[in-house]
Amino acid sequence: MKLRLSILVAIAALTATADARPLKPEQEALIKPDGKAVSCIPINQIRSSRVRDDSTIDFYMNNRKVYRNKLPMSCPSLGFQERFGYATSISQLCSTDIITVLFSNPNFMPGASCGLGQFQPVTGAPK
Repeated sequence: MKLRLSILVAIAALTATADARPLKPEQEALIKPDGKAVSCIPINQIRSSRVRDDSTIDFYMNNRKVYRNKLPMSCPSLGFQERFGYATSISQLCSTDIITVLFSNPNFMPGASCGLGQFQPVTGAPK
């Protein structure tokens, strides 16, 4: 029950703002690394997220930083469904965590579960 509640909280936090928007090549060329990649980001600082495709999620933080997470492997239907959930027992989302694609039906049926990668701070990511 506790795990299910954690997932529902994560769904509410991320699916309301998640939006799949593949970038045009000229937009992608503007995105540059801005520092060293980190393993974790604080959940309470995530303002929104953008699913770019089946293997890329941009996390927009309250402090205006953007972290790009390139999943180690493609996550089937992530880019199409545009929503995911996660469960964590700590106050951070980490590269060791697993996200689950949520299908848009009345009950948010779970789809593929996929591991996250490192969180790379970037500049130039459009909203």
